[in-house]
Amino acid sequence: MTSTFTATLGLFSLTLIYICYHAANDVRLTVSPQGCRMSWMSPSYLLQHEFNSSWTPLAHRYSLWLYREVGWDPNQVMGVPVLFIPGNAGSSHQVRSIASSAARQYFSSPFVISSDFTGRGIQSLDFFAVEFNEDLSAFHGPTIESQIEYSAAAIRYILSHYPPNTQVIVMGHSMGGIVGTALLPSDDISALMTMSTPHTLPPARFDARVDEIYRRNAESLANNPTPVVSICGGATDMMIPSESCILPDPGDGNLGSAIYRRTVFTSALEGAWTGVGHREMVWCHQVRWRVARAALELGGANSDVDMAVILDTWLSRDSRFLPPATGIKISEGVTYEILPEGMNLVLRKPIGSRTYLLPIPRALETNVTFVLFVSRGSISPIAPQHSTKLQALPYFCVGRATSPTTQQSSESVSCVPLEPSTFKLLPSPIPGKPFPVPDEGSDESEGVVLFEATVPRTPGDAEDAWIGVHVNAAGEDNWLFGGFDETRTFQSDVGVFDIVAGDAKLSLQPTEQSLVRRHITFPKLLSNALLVYTLTPKSVRPTTSCTRSPPLLPPLLVHKSHPAETHYYRLEHGTPVALHTHASAPYIPLSRFSPSYSSELWIYSAGTDCEDVNEFTLTIDWWTTIGRVATRYPTTLISWGVGVVALLMFRAWRESGKGAMPSVSQSLVAFICRLLPKLLAASFIVALVPLSPHHYLGTRGEPFLGFLAPVLLLVATGLVCVSWWLILLLMWPLRFFTRLLSPKSRRYDDLGMPRSTVVSLIFISFLVFLVVPWQIASMGCWSIHLHTCASSTHRKPYPGSVPSLRSTPVESLPLRKRFDGREQDTQDTEPDEIESFEEPGIQDVRQAQSLATIADTLDAIQAYHENTHLLLLMTWLLPLSMPVLAVWVRTLMTAGYTAPFNGDHNVLKVAPFLVLAEFTSRRKSALLSHGNGGSYLHWGYLIVACVSFLLGSREAYRVLDAASLCIGCALIVKFSPVRFGRRIAT
Repeated sequence: MTSTFTATLGLFSLTLIYICYHAANDVRLTVSPQGCRMSWMSPSYLLQHEFNSSWTPLAHRYSLWLYREVGWDPNQVMGVPVLFIPGNAGSSHQVRSIASSAARQYFSSPFVISSDFTGRGIQSLDFFAVEFNEDLSAFHGPTIESQIEYSAAAIRYILSHYPPNTQVIVMGHSMGGIVGTALLPSDDISALMTMSTPHTLPPARFDARVDEIYRRNAESLANNPTPVVSICGGATDMMIPSESCILPDPGDGNLGSAIYRRTVFTSALEGAWTGVGHREMVWCHQVRWRVARAALELGGANSDVDMAVILDTWLSRDSRFLPPATGIKISEGVTYEILPEGMNLVLRKPIGSRTYLLPIPRALETNVTFVLFVSRGSISPIAPQHSTKLQALPYFCVGRATSPTTQQSSESVSCVPLEPSTFKLLPSPIPGKPFPVPDEGSDESEGVVLFEATVPRTPGDAEDAWIGVHVNAAGEDNWLFGGFDETRTFQSDVGVFDIVAGDAKLSLQPTEQSLVRRHITFPKLLSNALLVYTLTPKSVRPTTSCTRSPPLLPPLLVHKSHPAETHYYRLEHGTPVALHTHASAPYIPLSRFSPSYSSELWIYSAGTDCEDVNEFTLTIDWWTTIGRVATRYPTTLISWGVGVVALLMFRAWRESGKGAMPSVSQSLVAFICRLLPKLLAASFIVALVPLSPHHYLGTRGEPFLGFLAPVLLLVATGLVCVSWWLILLLMWPLRFFTRLLSPKSRRYDDLGMPRSTVVSLIFISFLVFLVVPWQIASMGCWSIHLHTCASSTHRKPYPGSVPSLRSTPVESLPLRKRFDGREQDTQDTEPDEIESFEEPGIQDVRQAQSLATIADTLDAIQAYHENTHLLLLMTWLLPLSMPVLAVWVRTLMTAGYTAPFNGDHNVLKVAPFLVLAEFTSRRKSALLSHGNGGSYLHWGYLIVACVSFLLGSREAYRVLDAASLCIGCALIVKFSPVRFGRRIAT
């Protein structure tokens, strides 16, 4: 029965982690599939030898390269400088895709400037890239600081080759964007473009110095006027949670404000409309050519406002920046074709130049919207990159109609351009193919321009009013659709609790004529990055007439959950779509753009009379929801595991006051059977408290997400059981080799600390202070303590069964002094009783010797059980410190053994573990005793548990600090200053 509890919970945890792993891998395939074309280039890299130690002492560790496109770029610099900064384990070669695209866009052929840039004063780009030797910067603050220092020196070096007042454009991928942001404020940087950069939440939260860099960056982003744009990959990015890629809200983010901050998800990026993986961000063709084009255009900007317009135009427009509709001038004497009232303008393969007037129905309500779709053409200035010659321009016209069909005289009609309320490019999914198409995605010639405008009020002196559409076309394979629309809003009050175990249906009321757009709202539906919903549409089956005349624009679902995040789905009968968001998420502060509830959908369609969607079924996609949760709580699982071990130690020490300290296995069983059920209930209650997003689960007390706390606690407890099995497995061969080697008997001394030990500790501390990071010494302490526990398991100083304090009458023979030379507590013994035993007999002496042996055995067992509890705690602390070990080893391997490494040399971090490892290997008594003030030290483990559960999820490094402080206090009490001088005397 004892092993059944731990085995069941351990297997449950391993099974759930296995499920979470596979669910997480499926997220990028089911929630946000990737449609990217591979990019090709002819790269060459020129090492900047002159950028040496005279510029920065880090020149021996890192390097700077200049990218040149073979056959297109000259070897000398000649344009606008751009600095590319790679991310965690990144390479300078990642610059090649964007740099190649910039060169091939600027030059139409080798050394021939393209007509798009001729005469505009725009220069080519010189791409420099820093090489960090694939440093693991995400785990280590000092490594990021070194990269910041080197990048700042690189900018100074680069600008030394250009005229005065030249500025550099900085691009950063992943953690390279954090380095680029840390370079601000700087008069040498004109703009910063980041790709897949976790701006608001460090991906690895094990280092306080990383948090400090993030705090400085947050201040810079809030106050520095340098334009910054962040491009995020969405759910396809499995290396960082994309909600952390959203730039902090600067307040007033309107165009022309002092601070320009924009975030755009690639699913909303015009021409891309796809999720993009973390590493794929730098080579995905649909993204790289727009980044390169934006950088080219920035080279010709003269002000921050110009740069804001350029960045909005090429990267983050999506209806936030609405350019005025400008373009075609209608000449006098033009022929106007007036359509019958209520008739939509539908043109397939239009040809020629013509102006159409659509009468504004007087029966329509106010705030009527005119909607215009142009396929593969343009409504200036919005168009696909490679558009056809189809051009359209909407007007608001008033006048007097002299004929029901045409008006020959332009003097009777007056037109002004129509101001848009929505103006952007929509995707046009290919019928019969998935969207986006895997390994292909969208083409630069694809897309439908959407123009929406609120119809102005008709002047009182005007007899007639129209919406005019002027069309220029050349008979190519494209179409145009225009008409009036009274938006139908369908509201559903379904909440997340309504679909926990079932689904909800939403019926769209049929209308006499098909609607161009429909608006669906779910005001009570929880909107969170952890949740994924499945929306399954149902539509009328196509008829024969529909087959002969396919729809112009099949139903297109638009889900806009954040100004930066828009997702597009083609609606087909019975084909589910995955609704998800990154607006609200754990450990991310809420902004004005990220409500916790409410979800809005838009459906656009044109010419779909017999394929209209008339019903939706909404459910929770539990499989992908599990995958999303799994990618956001690994750090929480580690810190909560430390909390579980701390509670084990707290309870075990309390039990030792009643008798013998229980073994780890006994502590686990007692914890699971007695304490865990109460903790599960308490964890759920705490999850309902609206705490700060930086604490506990980071869900701000959301009731539906409260179930995560008990599940995480169960999994953490099961993993603690599994970790104990692994420790036993490691100790078995060590115990076996210890028996074979037959080491010399070790002298145990509870009171003494040899001078050699003191010298060794001083030497190790000196080594940590100068050479190796303290994390290396921490790993060594764990190894020594593992050996101590393994070597002590085979010693059996007491034959037969193991005695306990409860079964042995140690108080029946009061002694003034124990035969092992240690003082016996006699505070409860009367002086007269002591004097009566000053001449003990032979039988009494033997009883005293037997009791002394039993006491030694109990001390040894007590010490062993405490040591194994400490070993379990140190094992769970390893994941909080070992990432830096990987950084150190990686740096030595890539940059050389003589390369400078700014590791963590804080001796105080590891000093308690150094003393602990030495102390436990030379003592027989427990570290914590119930006398001499030690009875209160076990409360330190409770503090460690509270820090682990409440703060460890967001700031995991605090868990390690709390545990180190707890052990340090115990050692200080054990080695009190009153007795320490005597202990080192021998």
